[in-house]
Amino acid sequence: MAEPEIPPELRAQVEALQEQAWPGGGPHDPALLPVAVILVAPDGGVRAALDILSKEITHGGRSYRASGLSAVVTDTAHRGKGYGRQLVAAARELIAASGADVGLFTCDRPLQGFYESAGWAALPGTVLIGGTPQDPFPSDSPGFDKVTMAAFFTARARAGAGAGAFEESRIGLYPGEIDRLW
Repeated sequence: MAEPEIPPELRAQVEALQEQAWPGGGPHDPALLPVAVILVAPDGGVRAALDILSKEITHGGRSYRASGLSAVVTDTAHRGKGYGRQLVAAARELIAASGADVGLFTCDRPLQGFYESAGWAALPGTVLIGGTPQDPFPSDSPGFDKVTMAAFFTARARAGAGAGAFEESRIGLYPGEIDRLW
């Protein structure tokens, strides 16, 4: 659901989980059309949450509708039970159904296997460039150990992926100053 549509009691739980994982983080840039995906237990407790951010990108001279995962978090008391994997896989399906051409995001290298188990694939040597064109923020910045994860949903995007246009490349995501890299 769109972030403003989240009921206040769920929003508070999601914000508390996100604050545990990323202290001082804040809301996403509305220009990225944030959609919250939340796994709620029968008792009303939020077990896991993530956000899907979306925008048009240009890569290799072609425009693509891109979406990616951001702020993926599972309640520490419920980790290891498959909730995060279930949510990440569901988000992949939501992105596919949204009309996006491609799903792209970065994760810490130790989490690559987790995302692969939920249907995402690593793009070897690929760097996402966040920030803005005037103030770029690449995912291979010093001190980062990131992997770019992807899924190609449309025939046009799969053709570009098959031609290797996305591997070993630098992709200008440029989500802006608020969400410097999703």
